[in-house]
Amino acid sequence: MEWKDLLLILIGTLTGFINTVAGGGSVIILPVLILFFGLPPTVANGTNRIGIIVQTVFSALGFKSKNVTPFALGVKKSIFLGLITLAGALIGASIAIDFPEKWFNRVLSIVMLCVLILTIWKPKPSSLLTQNPKIGYLFSVFIFFIIGIYAGFIQAGTGFLMILAFSYLNNLSLVQSNAMKTLVVFLLTIGAIYIFAINGTINLKYGILLAIGNAMGGWFASRWSVKKGDRVIQIFMVLAVSVMAIKLWFY
Repeated sequence: MEWKDLLLILIGTLTGFINTVAGGGSVIILPVLILFFGLPPTVANGTNRIGIIVQTVFSALGFKSKNVTPFALGVKKSIFLGLITLAGALIGASIAIDFPEKWFNRVLSIVMLCVLILTIWKPKPSSLLTQNPKIGYLFSVFIFFIIGIYAGFIQAGTGFLMILAFSYLNNLSLVQSNAMKTLVVFLLTIGAIYIFAINGTINLKYGILLAIGNAMGGWFASRWSVKKGDRVIQIFMVLAVSVMAIKLWFY
């Protein structure tokens, strides 16, 4: 194993931790794969998904070890929401195969700034949502389909959007939202990997190395985030979103 392989595992561990606690690890991984490992942008985008899907499994196991379930909305509703997001991811990944990323990154940086404002401001859900969980869930079905399209297109920042959607529309805590996120990301990533794989845009070696690191980072981050609670997750999100927005705008 070369030193670059070990470096990729280390970076995978760091980004697995970041992805699990808040999100945005892909904004580190993608430039590294493109600039340092020489992968074309589309191949980097596809390769990143291998680590992510393994990371979600170990993150979920970590949450489970702390008695936090990824089925906070109930098993059927949680899985259905994941499948809706999977449907969106199939569309988004198909678009990503030939889409120029430069312009999309600028739009994404603006989206991340909006997420930052909402994270700091933390608006309270309307009484319509808190008193009518069914309405909040119906909104979630639509929102997560859109998030799925975005996540299939480019993974970076998906975690932020999901945490906000779960906490605002479904009145879940940040810890519960994080656990739910692992289930939904796992399901949508299946679709994204399928699209990238059939188009030959995955480097399996680098994907496996990332997966090793992502798995370790996801396991430790899930257990750590439960112990620290919502406040630490919120602080982590603010820092991660800020860095991500700046990076995407100038990258």
